Amino acid sequence: MNNQNKIRLDKEKLKLLMLYWFNHNNEHIRDNEKWLQKINDMGLADVSDELKKVIKLSKEANEHIKLANTKLKKEYGSKTIKENIVEKQEVKSERSSAKNKIKSFKFKQIGIIRTPYTDSAPYQPIEGDTGEFCIVLEPQYIKGFYKLSKFSYIYVLYYIHRIEQKMSMTVSPGWTDGEKVGVFASRSPVRPNNIGLSIVSIKRIVNNKILTSGLDVFDKTPLLEIKPYIKDLDSKSDANYGWVADIDDYKHLLLHIKGIPHAY
Repeated sequence: MNNQNKIRLDKEKLKLLMLYWFNHNNEHIRDNEKWLQKINDMGLADVSDELKKVIKLSKEANEHIKLANTKLKKEYGSKTIKENIVEKQEVKSERSSAKNKIKSFKFKQIGIIRTPYTDSAPYQPIEGDTGEFCIVLEPQYIKGFYKLSKFSYIYVLYYIHRIEQKMSMTVSPGWTDGEKVGVFASRSPVRPNNIGLSIVSIKRIVNNKILTSGLDVFDKTPLLEIKPYIKDLDSKSDANYGWVADIDDYKHLLLHIKGIPHAY
C-alpha cells in the first residue's frame, strides 16, 4: 500500500472515530446529568459539585472534537460531525420510509354488479330507480352472506373500470357551474385510486345474488367488497354539505343530483 492510500484510509478511520467519540461522550453526558439530579435529591452536595465538573469537562471535550473535525474537513475535505449526524439521520429516515412503503398491492375481484346502465349512470344511487340491480358474488365467497340479510342497507365498494379521463388533483363536478374543488373534496370517479363506494338497500338475497335498490354504476362493474351499514354507527347527525352549501340554490341542485322528482 502506498503512502497516499494509507493516508486516505486513516483519514476515513479518523472521521468515523470522531463521530464515535462525539456520540459516545454525549451518551456519558446524558447519563451523568440524570445521576446529577438523583444526587441532588439525595442531598450529596460535594458529590454533585464534582459531577458538575465532569459534565462541564465532557462538554468541553466534545467542543474540541467538533473543532478538530472542522479542521480535518478544511485540510482533507471530509464532512464535519454535524454533517455526518445529519447524513446518518437522513439515511435512517430513508430506510424507515422504504420499510413502511408498500411497493404494490392487489385487490381481489369478488363478483360483479349488474345494472341497466351501459352508456350513462346517475351521479348517486337513486332509491326508487327502475330496472334490475343486483350484486353477483363469486361462489367461493357465498358463506360471507351469513346474517347479512338482517341488515337493511349495505356499503358496496367497487372498481370504477370505465375511466378514460386523465386524473387531476382539481376537478369541476359536472353538476356544478364550473365549480373547482380538490379531488378529495369531490365525488368524482376520476381519482388516484379508482375505487367507488355506494350505499344501497337490500331487497332480498337469493343464493349468490343480492337484489338491491338503484346503484350508480355501469353494468358488469367489478365488485371489491360488501359491508353492512349500521344504524347510529354510520349515521352522522352533524354532517353538513361542505362547499356544496355555498352554491346558489344548492337545495334545488341536490334534488337533481339525487334524482328526486320535483315541480321546477
